Amino acid sequence: MSDLARSFVASKLASLPPEPPLPEDKEEREDDSSSASSMSSTGTVIPSGSLKPAAPIQWSDFFAQELYLELEKDGEVAKFHVYHTPSTDPRAPLVVLHHGAGSSALSFALFTLELQRLLPKAGILAVEAREHGSVVHDASGAVQKDLSIQTLSDDLVEMIQLTQARLNWPTLPEIWLVGHSLGGAVVTHTAKTGQLGNKLMGYAVLDVVEGSAMETIKHMQSYLSSRPSIFPTISSAVDWHIRSRTLRNPESARVSVPSLLMQTSTGRWTWRTDLTGTQTYWENWFVGMSRKFLSARGAKLLLLAGTDRLDKELMIGQMQGKFQLQVFPAAGHFIQEDLPEKTAEVIVEFIKRNDRSTLVLPPKVSDLLAQGKKV
Repeated sequence: MSDLARSFVASKLASLPPEPPLPEDKEEREDDSSSASSMSSTGTVIPSGSLKPAAPIQWSDFFAQELYLELEKDGEVAKFHVYHTPSTDPRAPLVVLHHGAGSSALSFALFTLELQRLLPKAGILAVEAREHGSVVHDASGAVQKDLSIQTLSDDLVEMIQLTQARLNWPTLPEIWLVGHSLGGAVVTHTAKTGQLGNKLMGYAVLDVVEGSAMETIKHMQSYLSSRPSIFPTISSAVDWHIRSRTLRNPESARVSVPSLLMQTSTGRWTWRTDLTGTQTYWENWFVGMSRKFLSARGAKLLLLAGTDRLDKELMIGQMQGKFQLQVFPAAGHFIQEDLPEKTAEVIVEFIKRNDRSTLVLPPKVSDLLAQGKKV
């Protein structure tokens, strides 16, 4: 392992999960655990009753609509799940949000409120990937679990287009993509393939880079085997996410954590997404991501929880001014949950600075001549 990788794992600032703490120092290390997985929303601390139970917060406190979008294509039937808040101006942009692996659209809930406050005319669409809230069946009824980066990118574009059809938009608005962790890889791939054409204005990637992700993938299986597989109640799951420092914002945990779980026949709660079963795709998600991020068309923003997450290719690109970089060292891996206000402020400023509709171009020479002016 390189010195960079060794330091990366030791500091627990990986965009994929660190190895679990040793039993004897678990309590001391709870407070300095800076992030969870780029591929999951969990940590490694045993749940307890240390926090007072709090009722989950509903999606309707953050979004105007919950939509199920159905599509039959190539012998498959998809039922996509999205949350939407409409724009108040047909000329306003659409901000599309994609969560990380093992997470859900509600990881953007508090962020969405801040985005609406700062950019009130914009529409917001928070999507859920297959196996994370959306489901796709083949002709025999079997669930299709293809989570390759191309498939996830295709699904994202389909959800945007299906939302347009459901809500009878005459044309797609200008689109800004925002992706956290795996979602960052998905929006980067979508930008690179050009599937949204000239409607895509730019994209923001939250706390994932190729180098660190690829370096720490080998720790994923040991991590998954160490985390709790069952929770007795939703409140205990929320408690665990806070105590493990996976999430640092209790209010956000009350919104997002329930969506990560499903109830078993015994009345207990387990993970909705089988991350162990996604191992085939881990490298596929992140390999080549830095190159795609730097070369795709559109404005680019990378928002990280630590500067050490930049790999060599991104360091060079950043020095060349190819993208905007923002670092929030006080946040954990789930930046948009830990610091929803600051994250929204940075993204709104990024959108406004790169908004083509506000550009004022100089007059053409032919127009000036036609007006009898000297040039």
